[in-house]
Amino acid sequence: MATKTDALPDGAGKKQNEKLVITASSLGTVFEWYDFYLYGLLASVISAKFFSGVNETTGFILALMAFAAGFAVRPFGALVFGRVGDIVGRKKTFLVTMAIMGLSTFAVGLLPSYESIGIAAPIILMALRLLQGLAIGGEYGGAAVYIAEHSPKGKRGFYTGFIQTTAMMGLILASMFVVGLRTTLEADDFLAWGWRLPFLFSIVLLLVALWIRLQLNESPVFQRMKSHGQTSKAPLTEAFGQWKNLKIVLIALFGAVAGQAVIGFSGHLYPLFFLEKIAKVDGATANFLVATALTITIPLYVFWGWLSDKIGRKPIMMSACVIAVFAYFPLYNALVGAANPEMAAAIERSPVTVVAHGSECSFQFDPIGSNSFDETSCDIVKSYLAKSGVNYNNVEAPEGTIASVQIGDRTIVAPNPAGLTDEATVATIAAFGVSVERELEAAGYPTSADPEQINRFRVLLILCALGTLGTMVYGPLAALLVELFPARIRYSSLSLPYHIGNGWIGGFMPTVAFAMVAATGNIYQGLWYAIIIAGITAVVGILFLPETYKRDIEAD
Repeated sequence: MATKTDALPDGAGKKQNEKLVITASSLGTVFEWYDFYLYGLLASVISAKFFSGVNETTGFILALMAFAAGFAVRPFGALVFGRVGDIVGRKKTFLVTMAIMGLSTFAVGLLPSYESIGIAAPIILMALRLLQGLAIGGEYGGAAVYIAEHSPKGKRGFYTGFIQTTAMMGLILASMFVVGLRTTLEADDFLAWGWRLPFLFSIVLLLVALWIRLQLNESPVFQRMKSHGQTSKAPLTEAFGQWKNLKIVLIALFGAVAGQAVIGFSGHLYPLFFLEKIAKVDGATANFLVATALTITIPLYVFWGWLSDKIGRKPIMMSACVIAVFAYFPLYNALVGAANPEMAAAIERSPVTVVAHGSECSFQFDPIGSNSFDETSCDIVKSYLAKSGVNYNNVEAPEGTIASVQIGDRTIVAPNPAGLTDEATVATIAAFGVSVERELEAAGYPTSADPEQINRFRVLLILCALGTLGTMVYGPLAALLVELFPARIRYSSLSLPYHIGNGWIGGFMPTVAFAMVAATGNIYQGLWYAIIIAGITAVVGILFLPETYKRDIEAD
């Protein structure tokens, strides 16, 4: 079948067309991650602008819930647009998804605040986030399929690897934009109107991306199927209603995508949270170090994609999963030592232990800020330590024992709120907090990381090691997913496991990991989430995931 390249001189024309295909397809991923990181960076501002009708804590949680809503609906978008992509075509579908994504992001920059239109503001914001999530559900699958179906044999991993590099470019672009505006604008101006500019700028990205995509032809594989009447009339039923195909979808999810999602988030986004909230590095330094590591590791997406064309997708991805299982605890432990050596030394020299009966201890995670954790002595101790970000161990005490906290060889008994008035409880808890703070300071626990003691080179090495694992699972992923499924149901089949993995399993990892840390007091406890899922993926992938790099992707 004729394409645009047939009318051009051999060599140069084809090369230019290949670059156009990669660029046009990957711009959607730039959009996806630009919006994702932009909203995260500006969550506190969005909370103040659109959720000011409630208290500050609840408003921030609601803003994060609106953010999470975009993740929650991605699998539904995968079903809707995956079906359209298999019936109508790859090009038309990801033109639509790009337009919805871009306009939804742009509209946030124009949306009146709560003060202007009241409850309509957060409702419209939520609707825009849902539209964004639905469109993203169809975007990645379209880009992966389109590039792979244009790729020369033996280069699908290399070509699709560029999709993953643009994801990191979106993160970096959003970060640079926000940091630049905060630096150049007065704080009041940024809060008043400057925060809108990054959202409004997205219209430029949208127009450029749409113009480039309009230059493209339909995928040659889809054109061939359509001309021969071989497209699926019911791709969802065929993909998920027939066991032979559903089995591959499940293997793709649990034997590839789930591990990729948690390793990706553990390598690129969780380290930022860990440095700020756990190692107590100031936000500007943490953002700079993470962004620098991202920039250094970006080329590795293409490298692992290229290597997977030579040795296979499975060895690279499964190796990353196995390495993650055994390397995460040592790497994150080393990260604390490099970023906050005073804290690492204090944990080793004067460990903190909570001695209490388990029945008196509540789950120390309060997403809506409604629990004061002051009804038992154990809650008082753990609430203080959780808010202070102090690592501690737990020791079970006999029933009826008043909880205490041990800092090295010093013991501080917690107040017993039973029988106290509200005023007396508040005063007693405050006095207890002063005592614990004094002992922590004496034991060498810092309230924040000393900028002069941060070993930036070591931190960067560790972040690059974490990022490398992320590139190993993500670089070959698009090619693997395309090759797993027959062409007639490919768009639908690969989109759903990808967005369940990245939208649900990976997208909620920071929240779940934080809950695990808060509940146990162990600053490394949240890593078990990623380790367990990476381990499951390694087992399922090694046993059941087929090698695909030599497959003919034009097969129906």
